[in-house]
Amino acid sequence: MSLIPDSSGAVEGVPKLLSEPRYELMPFDSFGEQMDHLPDGATIAITTSPTLGLEATLEWTEKGAAAGYEIVPHIAARYVRDREHLAEVVDLLADAGVTDLFVPGGDREEPVGEFESAHDLLVALDELNHPFEEIGITGYPEGHAFLSEETLTGAMAQKEPYATYIVTQLCYDPEAVVEWVGEIRDRGIELPVEVGIPGVLSYQRLIGISKKVGVGDSIEFLRKTTSVVGFVRQLIGSRGVYTPDELIEGLAPYVNDPAYDIRGVHIYTFNQVPDTENWRERLLDERL
Repeated sequence: MSLIPDSSGAVEGVPKLLSEPRYELMPFDSFGEQMDHLPDGATIAITTSPTLGLEATLEWTEKGAAAGYEIVPHIAARYVRDREHLAEVVDLLADAGVTDLFVPGGDREEPVGEFESAHDLLVALDELNHPFEEIGITGYPEGHAFLSEETLTGAMAQKEPYATYIVTQLCYDPEAVVEWVGEIRDRGIELPVEVGIPGVLSYQRLIGISKKVGVGDSIEFLRKTTSVVGFVRQLIGSRGVYTPDELIEGLAPYVNDPAYDIRGVHIYTFNQVPDTENWRERLLDERL
């Protein structure tokens, strides 16, 4: 698919992306405090923590849903013991009013039970006749640190029949995102895409996180605006804080193009909600 941005839709694209984003929070002790800074009824994705396991995700799911938020728990396949455990999780989520679920593979080297991959869990969910209206899966615009492009392509084709949308891994380069969306469309993947973007963070912390999740090319994108000197100037001029303005501006022209079907953004807040919300509200005020 050729990249032909709709310049006429760029102005409308920013509000569409930022009006009702999905906020990702980690189920740490700071969760409740961070949640209080979000808009009423906001959609919150809750990760599965390698250190806290699935229990913390489920606990905050119940609390967040009771507080009136739309909760999208991450049920990572490698953290689910077996089909009986999965059925218990499904019942708990249904009782909490959850209608949207995100299914990644999980960061554990060894699964705790019988589910090796997201596909394994998706199949088991389907066999349970789950009640969820939406199920999300992961997309990798810049590939995966440990999986080949061929493996990722095959995995997405396997998972697509069980899912209703894709959330992309962290990426700072809008061209890389839209190129990847074009490629999956050419392969026949038609699921709508929610683009994963970083929230407002210090450059130092953001680069550290990016290295941990294997986002190599995007780190270079942060530097390449006007070479290393430009990167240093940007860092100093911003007081060492990254804001995703350029990423949003680069995605905006494609938002209203049905061929891409980019339906919104998924903000990786890293539990730094106030700064991210201040940025989002500021950018919306400028465009509305």
